[in-house]
Amino acid sequence: MSRRPRALVIGGGIAGPVTAIFLKKAGIDAELFEAWPYSTGIGGGLQIAPNGMHVLAELGLADEMIRRGSVAESFDFHSRSGAHLGSLNQNMRQRFGQPAVNMCRATLTEALIDRAWCESVELRFEKRLVAIEDRADKPVVAHFADGSFAEGDFVIGADGVHSAVRAHVIPDGPKPFDTGLIGFGGFVSRSVIADAPIGQRVATTFGQSGFFGYGVCSSDENGGVMWWSTQPSHGVDAAAFRAMSQDAIRRHLLDFHTGWHDPIPRILEAAENIVVTATLDVATLPTWSRQRTLLIGDAAHATSPHAGQGASLALEDAMRLGRLMQNRQGLGVTFQNFEAERRPRAEKIVALARRNGNSKREFSATGAWIRDRMLKLLLPVTAKGMDWMYAYDPRAAEPSRRAAA
Repeated sequence: MSRRPRALVIGGGIAGPVTAIFLKKAGIDAELFEAWPYSTGIGGGLQIAPNGMHVLAELGLADEMIRRGSVAESFDFHSRSGAHLGSLNQNMRQRFGQPAVNMCRATLTEALIDRAWCESVELRFEKRLVAIEDRADKPVVAHFADGSFAEGDFVIGADGVHSAVRAHVIPDGPKPFDTGLIGFGGFVSRSVIADAPIGQRVATTFGQSGFFGYGVCSSDENGGVMWWSTQPSHGVDAAAFRAMSQDAIRRHLLDFHTGWHDPIPRILEAAENIVVTATLDVATLPTWSRQRTLLIGDAAHATSPHAGQGASLALEDAMRLGRLMQNRQGLGVTFQNFEAERRPRAEKIVALARRNGNSKREFSATGAWIRDRMLKLLLPVTAKGMDWMYAYDPRAAEPSRRAAA
């Protein structure tokens, strides 16, 4: 009996476990290595779009995520005063076969890790990659900071925007681009917005500078509302904010959002365990692979959060790579086909997210007024123009024909 191929998957976030599962389904053994210790309850809220939910359905997890999260029936935009500017992403389930679902990132990642365990994926935590050794006629070797190593037939780099695998694939290559925006976020109890219920809608607000959003993301009454604030950095990076106390961060947010409509001030007053993140992206790389190593997810095409597609793109990547691996072509051909199929769609979304982020920067009072009027006029047209992103079905045999549509 011939030996089954063995993949070394670097990264235990979203792309890594899902890639390992689909590789197992393709008849390839997979071992996953995550730099951090196993932990639960880490991360903020996110939304999985219909295109990403198709992948979760293929894993048998869509219904669980809908049950543990919250279906988002629309994405509503408001001015700082609370005036309604328009809505996007309505009737997603009917139009695209799956809904958009808000959820806690921890809920999703824990479910993916559990499913990987069930699929007999070997999971190794506290394994920080330091080098990849790829010599002809020998197994590829991943070396870790604790002195251990692992051998396999190929390596998949699913280790995020600060990918160590990327440094092997493209030594001295492009670094993540700082878009100049900082994100703050966390969770509050549903009781905080009890007298301003939003149901299954995501409510967002544009200020003269910055952006605020919130929405229900779980059935947990004590922490079931996710919120986020996006604002220009003004020379103070995310690391500087993370060095502050939670009280100092909260005061900064309350000052920044002074005068914004209810319930934004109440949400910020109640906020605890505030997470601060830099808003980075990786617009384009010269290549996604080198010899027997391939980049996927944020390692290949990190997108800022302004298109709501980062996690869904990672899920798509994992499924499409697994499907291509079933063809049993050579690694070089498979990696080239994967990049040719995925790059146009991924880079189009990265560019869209960066453009969307521009509307959250600082405007003059007149500029903000004009922006709000334009949003009110253009959102109905924009809604139709976004369908290409959600209509993509990664289960299809030849989705690349729609990738750049």
